[in-house]
Amino acid sequence: MEREFEPVEKKKSGSYRKKLAELQVELAHLQAWVKKSGARIVIIFEGRDAAGKGGVIKRITERVSPRVFRVSALPAPTDREKSQIYMQRYVAHLPAAGEIVIFDRSWYNRPGVERVMGFCSEGKARRFLELAPRFEAAIVESGITLLKYFLDVSEEEQEKRFRQRINDPLRQWKLSPMDVESYRRWWDYTRAYDEMISMTDTRYAPWWVVPSNDKKRARINCISHILKSIPYERVPFDEPKLGKRQKRPDDFVEDTAVRNIVPDVL
Repeated sequence: MEREFEPVEKKKSGSYRKKLAELQVELAHLQAWVKKSGARIVIIFEGRDAAGKGGVIKRITERVSPRVFRVSALPAPTDREKSQIYMQRYVAHLPAAGEIVIFDRSWYNRPGVERVMGFCSEGKARRFLELAPRFEAAIVESGITLLKYFLDVSEEEQEKRFRQRINDPLRQWKLSPMDVESYRRWWDYTRAYDEMISMTDTRYAPWWVVPSNDKKRARINCISHILKSIPYERVPFDEPKLGKRQKRPDDFVEDTAVRNIVPDVL
């Protein structure tokens, strides 16, 4: 999946914030429509380590309800889950009516990190690639909207971001041993991702590649594409009437007991 990454002009912070705010308003309208219509939506985010998946997901979810926009970032499987059918634990996280589930990595762990790192056999990885399109066809046929995004960065940009994580205490938690290994095995992952996308890119569940050397541009482009891919309508807001607040009762006695107050440090 080696691509040419054309240099792009950085968006001015003000322009980026304005556009992001507009898109987040539309996400709120999408949320209202999903709740009213009972729609079920799955959004999958895959991609290179340090490609910016977390940043996109954060901007999607930071101004909406976690009860509607649910993020699923599953940890390593337990011994019990390892004994199950591979897709079984993912099926449990699919949306009910009125929900959007965002997978921060998904069942595509199998042909990606599991395959490259030797956590599954080559035969199991290839069998997954053969079965995944049928599994996704069943999801779509059930009425769920399925969107799949792959965030891609260049070798140079990934190394830059890894070094930023190494040198910044606020980012060091983001750098795992798996990330370091993915840096070393760039071309193993390239071959794995190329085959993954070519074998699971279907008309009913296509892959959308998001060039993300420019994080801000990637966020704007990705959120815009999500909104354009879902035929939602704006739902009129049923404005509630607050009415009048009750009056203070004549027999109310102020509590004068000593309380622990968090000190003001500003």
